[in-house]
Amino acid sequence: MKDHSHDVDARRRKLLHGLAAGGLAGTMAGWNRSAWPAETFNLPFAGGERDVTSAFPQKGEMLLLRTRPPLLETSFSVFDRGVFTPNDQFFVRWHLANIPTKIDGAAFRLNVHGQVKRTLSLSLTDLRTKFEPVELAAVNQCSGNSRGFYGPRVPGAQWGNGAMGNALWTGVRLRDILERAGLKGSAVHARFNGLDAGILPATPDFIKSLEIDHARDGEVMIAYAMNGEPLPLLNGFPLRLVVPGWYSTYWVKMLNDIEVLDHPDDNFWMSKAYLIPDTPHASITPGQTGVKMVPINRMVPRSFITNLTNGQNVAAGKPLTLRGIAFGGDTGVRDVSVSSDGGATWMSTRLGHDHGKYSFRQWETRVIPTAGPMELKIKATNTAGVAQPDTVNWNAAGFMRNVVESITLTAS
Repeated sequence: MKDHSHDVDARRRKLLHGLAAGGLAGTMAGWNRSAWPAETFNLPFAGGERDVTSAFPQKGEMLLLRTRPPLLETSFSVFDRGVFTPNDQFFVRWHLANIPTKIDGAAFRLNVHGQVKRTLSLSLTDLRTKFEPVELAAVNQCSGNSRGFYGPRVPGAQWGNGAMGNALWTGVRLRDILERAGLKGSAVHARFNGLDAGILPATPDFIKSLEIDHARDGEVMIAYAMNGEPLPLLNGFPLRLVVPGWYSTYWVKMLNDIEVLDHPDDNFWMSKAYLIPDTPHASITPGQTGVKMVPINRMVPRSFITNLTNGQNVAAGKPLTLRGIAFGGDTGVRDVSVSSDGGATWMSTRLGHDHGKYSFRQWETRVIPTAGPMELKIKATNTAGVAQPDTVNWNAAGFMRNVVESITLTAS
């Protein structure tokens, strides 16, 4: 199996050298809006035609959903190249259109205030030198990843399966920063804000919150690097909140403000947006009403075949390698099983190196196709015993899709 861990180690050494030199800066200079290529790619659902663009700074080829604010999807073939998603092809999702195009790392400050004993104004140098550095491999996945496959169709960005990525995040524990500030006994929620803003004054600022016990669990972190390099600007330079096991709506980009509240946060993005039905698998029937809604939170397990595509022709009677990635959602991967007969029978696969419970994990196996069509299915079960469902969930926001994936091959 392919493994980029050595590459990540080399990038980490390069990062530490660069950070020690104090040369952090972020810029979107060079964004050539006239350089959109003519190449297109079709995602396998209605309205799935996408431009392929390399016009965004620090980004390679991406599938373009929207230019402002940017929505860029990772081409699925990227996920077959290794466990860690390259920074220049890591998906991009912004909610508000006013995004700084240049950030001076030397002048940047992270402010901590509210229900704390000491307000803080931390420079990037403070974060790198006055707190213990930590690393964590974790999947960052949009709540609406795979939304384009839903039927009936639901509103929102019509993502394929590429609104996700896995990175080795480097930064500091949020708990350590909160301890430095000193939480008051009245602390209930920690609220996170970034440098992006809406076009209109009435647009609600994009802010998200975590319950205080979650915020100080020692796993939530503030990252200044991914895969051994400073964060790309479009992925949140200079700081990004990392909430492992939770959907990326909580992973606030360009993080510059933490406010500790003495009450549950009821801002728009917590009380009105990103809500899911409080039902098993957040699933309801189209048109169903009167359902209690709660903020989206923990991810669920998923798995994919990455080295083969739907409709592909393969050789009958010869061993065929199947390879892919899986993640357990809010915990690790226990098992990945494959069916080559449409789900009638299943066999376990060989799992690759474990980079941690929140990371992608590669899997691999072999089958011998018989002549004719063959339906492959792939299913992950996490270490808590939660398996991908055989039937798709549905909700009006198109959130949390994780049905067992399948592709059909033709052997001849």
